[in-house]
Amino acid sequence: MIDLKEYHETEVSYLLAECMWPDNERIFQELNKYKADDSRKLYGRFMNNELIGLIGLIHLSTKEVELKHIAIRTDYRRQGIGRDMINEYIKKNEINKMIAETHEDAVNFYRNIGFEIMSLGEKYPGVERFQCILQG
Repeated sequence: MIDLKEYHETEVSYLLAECMWPDNERIFQELNKYKADDSRKLYGRFMNNELIGLIGLIHLSTKEVELKHIAIRTDYRRQGIGRDMINEYIKKNEINKMIAETHEDAVNFYRNIGFEIMSLGEKYPGVERFQCILQG
């Protein structure tokens, strides 16, 4: 994986829009947070010199992270790329605990790679959210 903090913003913005509410101002704000805050990490996976996936994390401590963003280009989904990126980051950085928050459409992705799932209830009107925890 390659550090994306200084990578071409247009490609990174496109993938961030895949896992966020696609509001240009919010995406710009998130990119700036990754660039300005050393506790935030943004990494990408490339194939054929194209950015096909990214993960964005916040280090809560040296061995605990929050997975803030994960996105895989539509034409590369369901190939294990997201799972591989998570596992590679955990192994390389000796992470003991990874947490994430997601919605119902993505909860099975986390469950299938070993995260424990807990409902947070209806965090936004009509939208149930889930906390996902992976302990190593």
